[in-house]
Amino acid sequence: MKSLNLRFIFLLSLTLVSSSVGFYLPGLAPVNFCEKNPNKDAGECLTEIQLFVNRLDSVESVLPYEYDAFDFCKDTNEKRPSENLGQVLFGERIETSPYKFSFKADQTCVKVCTKSYDTTSKEDKLKLDFLKRGMELNYQHHWIVDNMPVTWCYLVEDNQKVCNPGFPIGCLVNQDGNPKDACVISADFNKKNTYYVFNHVDITIFYHSEDETTGMGARLVTATLEPRSIKHGDDEKPTCEGIPMDIPAEFSSNLKVTYTYSITFKQNNDIKWASRWDYILVSMPHSNIQWFSIMNSLVIVLFLSGMVAMIMLRTLHKDIARYNQMDQEDSQEESGWKQVHGDVFRPPRMGMLLSVFLGQGTQIFIMALITLFLACLGFLSPANRGALMTCAVVLWVLLGTPAGYVSSRLYKTFGGENWKTNVLLTAFLCPGIVFVDFFLMNLILWVEGSSAAVPFGTLVAILALWFGISVPLTFVGAYFGFKKPGIEPPVRTNQIPRQIPQQSFFTKPVPGIIMGGILPFGCIFIQLFFILNSIWSHQMYYMFGFLFLVFIILLITCSEATVLLCYFHLCAEDYHWWWRSFLTSGFTAVYLFVYAVHYFFSKLQIIGAASTILYFGYTTIMVLIFFIFTGTIGFFACFLFVKKIYSVLKVD
Repeated sequence: MKSLNLRFIFLLSLTLVSSSVGFYLPGLAPVNFCEKNPNKDAGECLTEIQLFVNRLDSVESVLPYEYDAFDFCKDTNEKRPSENLGQVLFGERIETSPYKFSFKADQTCVKVCTKSYDTTSKEDKLKLDFLKRGMELNYQHHWIVDNMPVTWCYLVEDNQKVCNPGFPIGCLVNQDGNPKDACVISADFNKKNTYYVFNHVDITIFYHSEDETTGMGARLVTATLEPRSIKHGDDEKPTCEGIPMDIPAEFSSNLKVTYTYSITFKQNNDIKWASRWDYILVSMPHSNIQWFSIMNSLVIVLFLSGMVAMIMLRTLHKDIARYNQMDQEDSQEESGWKQVHGDVFRPPRMGMLLSVFLGQGTQIFIMALITLFLACLGFLSPANRGALMTCAVVLWVLLGTPAGYVSSRLYKTFGGENWKTNVLLTAFLCPGIVFVDFFLMNLILWVEGSSAAVPFGTLVAILALWFGISVPLTFVGAYFGFKKPGIEPPVRTNQIPRQIPQQSFFTKPVPGIIMGGILPFGCIFIQLFFILNSIWSHQMYYMFGFLFLVFIILLITCSEATVLLCYFHLCAEDYHWWWRSFLTSGFTAVYLFVYAVHYFFSKLQIIGAASTILYFGYTTIMVLIFFIFTGTIGFFACFLFVKKIYSVLKVD
């Protein structure tokens, strides 16, 4: 506990840096294990270790499948632990397995089951074909012991040790004799057009035990395995020796596959229970990020933002001071942003839609801020499965009131009177688009039989949260927003709109909007790579400290880039800034989509129409949410800026 407390205090003081270290909070209690002893009461110790299995996934397909979808050995007394909303939405399907061990009881070549395939059985052929398809697409097992992933550790270039939280079900040597994926690890995989199934695993469990005489038991700190392919000579009494278990591409003869395992327990007191995830996170592929490179880019962005802010403040200060010292006649000859004071607060076109977007953007912003803050404190660590998504969904549901309030208040400021339409659009427009997209993607998952398909009951629960909690809270916020008076502009609006002079190319709306998203995107693209890796390449994301730092930098950059371009347009006497401020920073989402397309074609190996549709369908949801979020940040930054500079003008 001392180590736990020290880590927690250290994290609180250095949140932005220390999040790359795995740790536990007091809410996750350790489990003690003891040897089975008939002459001694185990007390609070467990003697049996249950291995759980999770869904199987692949980097070549977006479709995960349950363990039971494949013809593997199954637990006769199968049990499923309760899963939270986040786990269900991410497609996790955890269940018990037939792999059960007694603590500190080493075993060698234990038979689990034998699967037989008869050439005359259509059902057996379908099962074997599905297993072959899984090996061809490099589907990965995900096993769990004591809420900890069972990892497959191997050496890569420069003798760097990589620990993968999954291991393949098998591999393929193609018709040209080229081994794919895991078949490269052994020269014994050499038959052309042949599949090799990993039907044996050597499991090693490391435990931490300070003093065995106290009877407090031990704690599991590491679980690793080595997958092997073995063609057992005797299915009843396997010896786990022999040539690899090959499965010909053509199913022409009866086949038997026997699954076995060996288990070894080793003591390792160098690893503390509170930091048992560290070896996985530190050794994950691509996780050794260029720390100095990221910090350097953040410093450059901050420096540029500071320079922009300083120049803007100095220029504005001189402009305002000179304008206020002029008499009425001289001020009429003055050009620039000061001359559009009578039109700058003229209500925008499609003010209803803008106010709805801003209400939803406020809801997303608060949700993201609280979620990232909790993640930085470790409450949403990878050990707490599904907590991140559960937290985000619950927060979004509970934040309907700010969305309704902001939308209605701004709509009233724009002079709108259709308050019923406003509140209905705020409650249903953006969430409705997301839900329809999500439902269509879920239909594809249902058709494909994927474990990622959200069950009908969960869909009903999501709709109940939306209609039963979020919508009423949105109405409550809208009620208070409409009771408040509209935001009073600091200057009067002329009855006759001022004619906008001819604009240069760079002060026209489209070029400005396109340029406005470049700098904010430059802040996030490094972290975006890791986020996309965690989603589509099934890697754990744990760098929430850096993500929170990038989140803050994104807010600053979106705000200052929008304010800067808004100032240039006002200087060109173009007072149509409402929508432009929203679209300028919101255009960052377009760059996000372009990067997602680039990532799909350059980094991923996804094949198949269903997987491609799912990738771009879910990416569309992500881009829409990011568009509303960044657009809201830019709008409010520009709104405060414009309100401030015109409030200090002396206008008769």
